[in-house]
Amino acid sequence: MKKSKSLKNPKSQTKLPRSFHRIWAASAVSSLGDGIYGTALPLLAFSLTRSPLVLSLVTAAEVVPWVLFGLLGGALVDRWDRRTTMWIADLCRAAVLAVAIAGAAAGFLDLPLLVGLAFLLGVGQIGFDMAAMAYLPELLDRDPDAQLSANSRLQGTQQVTGSIIGPPLGGVLFAAGRAVPMVVDAVSFLFSSLMIRSLPRTPRKPAPASRGSLLAEAKAGLSYVVHDRLLIGLHLRGAIGNLGFGMVGAVFVVFARETLHLSPTAYGAVLTLEAVGGIAGSALGPRIGRKAGMGTALTLTAFVEAAGTLCQGLSRNVVEVAASLILFGAGFGATMVLVPSVRGAIVPDELMGRVGAAGRLISWGTFPLGAVLGGWFAEAAGLRAPFIICGTLLTGTSLVVGTMTNNRIVEARLAEAARLREVSTVGA
Repeated sequence: MKKSKSLKNPKSQTKLPRSFHRIWAASAVSSLGDGIYGTALPLLAFSLTRSPLVLSLVTAAEVVPWVLFGLLGGALVDRWDRRTTMWIADLCRAAVLAVAIAGAAAGFLDLPLLVGLAFLLGVGQIGFDMAAMAYLPELLDRDPDAQLSANSRLQGTQQVTGSIIGPPLGGVLFAAGRAVPMVVDAVSFLFSSLMIRSLPRTPRKPAPASRGSLLAEAKAGLSYVVHDRLLIGLHLRGAIGNLGFGMVGAVFVVFARETLHLSPTAYGAVLTLEAVGGIAGSALGPRIGRKAGMGTALTLTAFVEAAGTLCQGLSRNVVEVAASLILFGAGFGATMVLVPSVRGAIVPDELMGRVGAAGRLISWGTFPLGAVLGGWFAEAAGLRAPFIICGTLLTGTSLVVGTMTNNRIVEARLAEAARLREVSTVGA
């Protein structure tokens, strides 16, 4: 019987399989394209309207598909081959961008087109993210330490390419031509699709002789999350956090342009500062989780995110905003390593897609509402209001949800998951 590895050993060194490096490369290039696109899209929308409320609709459109189709997408991912789902999803996103580029060349670049583009890319993201969330634990044999190491590398690389290199490059490319960033993002999706297609298929359990309806399977994933104290705690934290992040994200471009008077290039450069903290957070996250315990680490990172957001709202100049972005990025970067590592270790393989979709629905379902509220609060109470409200929400969430994700609960669930895997291996 195999001995399960502990997450408490700070010196644990886990060798990752060679195929992981292909995922790593695909993630790096795709994140670069996303960073370029993520900077160019709000700048493009800002060139068409100055209304924070209207701009918030573009921000919300990319997340709305998760609310409409997320659960069904997770159920389909549990039926389909996950590697195939990933490369086809990226290929489809490249095709959507190609259509948008053609529309821009023909002179049809307007707000309805941007909202439609954001919506369709969000639909493609459902398939890719749910399949990737399930594929990586399979590839790493559900080893908790391996997942911490892999998620740390992925998150750190995504911060470098998607949040440090991508945003300023997006500003430069936008200045060169409004459609240029979309061209680069489309190429990044093509590269990612080809790289993922070369990955090995992972062994899957045979499908049951008779399946329930797709809707029933989707509901089973949601039920699993709702009735699991640890999982619901993780995703409630995400839900309240994303309500606040939606507020901040919807108005940040207006805050940067009108309050800080930043040029498009400078705006992209400021966005990279969050990633500077994110790189540190993604590197330190596994160490903190192993030393202090995963539950304690999750609570600490929530407080750091809250402090960073509050400081943004209270900042008086670009230097203070920069420091607060670095602080927030450190907390968020660590969180994005810790949460998927815990989830990937405790959720059964046959439920990974559905549980991931249910968790994402709970976590991200509040983002569109937050984006619209952020635009409304900014117009009613000033551009600083969304930042203050977000920081306050995060502080309260840290105190309440921390009781559902403490060390005792996390360690008990990891031990139980390891025991079940050992029983399954012996039985096989």
